[in-house]
Amino acid sequence: MTDTAAERVLLAAGPDPAGPGASAPVPAGAEEPGLLPMGRADAVVFAVGDAERAARRYAVALGLRCTAYAGPETGEPETVSYVLRAPGTRFVLTSLVRAIGPRGRELAGHLARHGEGVIDLAVAVPDVCYAYDYAVDRGAASLAEPYEVRDAYGTVLLAAIEVPGGTRHTLVERSRYRGPYLPGYVPFDRW
Repeated sequence: MTDTAAERVLLAAGPDPAGPGASAPVPAGAEEPGLLPMGRADAVVFAVGDAERAARRYAVALGLRCTAYAGPETGEPETVSYVLRAPGTRFVLTSLVRAIGPRGRELAGHLARHGEGVIDLAVAVPDVCYAYDYAVDRGAASLAEPYEVRDAYGTVLLAAIEVPGGTRHTLVERSRYRGPYLPGYVPFDRW
């Protein structure tokens, strides 16, 4: 893997003592009317050529801890992903195994057109349905209406939008989920 914009994003991440996905408390009466209630970045997802190599490199170089994994062994035949914990967010490094469905084709297309880089900024929200409706009503393009995914750790609600400029944002509500990242991911501690 070559040095990319991903490393600049990793290095610029500021600390969040409350941890990933936590919302900063807002004093009573301080809410601005008309603003979408959002938490912090839930995850920054990168498309990379070799997810394991990139994850090892970032873990060593930046002192991040790999906490979750998804790939063919966990039921995801198209991609391999490693989740790294950083102060205030997660970084997910994903590479293609084989393009056999929409997810694999999308990732392959992104890598062919743009090379390695950010493919999604997942944002923690307290209510996915409200956040999705709010964003779409104000001009965001719908990529995926709110839907639920679950496993033995609980349930996560997700939706995806695209804002002007083509950036994908996944809206994540994980108040009923206690797993390592999202359903389909398993805890990782092999390094």
